[in-house]
Amino acid sequence: MNQSILFNDDAQWLEAEQTIMFTAQQMGMAIECQVSLNKIAAWLNLPITDIGDKLAAFEQCRFDIEDIAERLITQEAFNPQGQIIIR
Repeated sequence: MNQSILFNDDAQWLEAEQTIMFTAQQMGMAIECQVSLNKIAAWLNLPITDIGDKLAAFEQCRFDIEDIAERLITQEAFNPQGQIIIR
């Protein structure tokens, strides 16, 4: 794990995007990351419906999601808005 990338405990559901948003920090810079609900549901092989389930599902696979986000940050795979999107 790259110690220069830290993940915050701030996951929140974004209804319009159908994603869980969380943030990372690299060298003092905040990076918004999002993972789609479809991706989480596929990893867990479960239907996810209410907001509590969505956040709980994110927590169940959080380390895998953070590993992917870390790799994308290291590769500088940002979208035009400077975000990391995992779909």
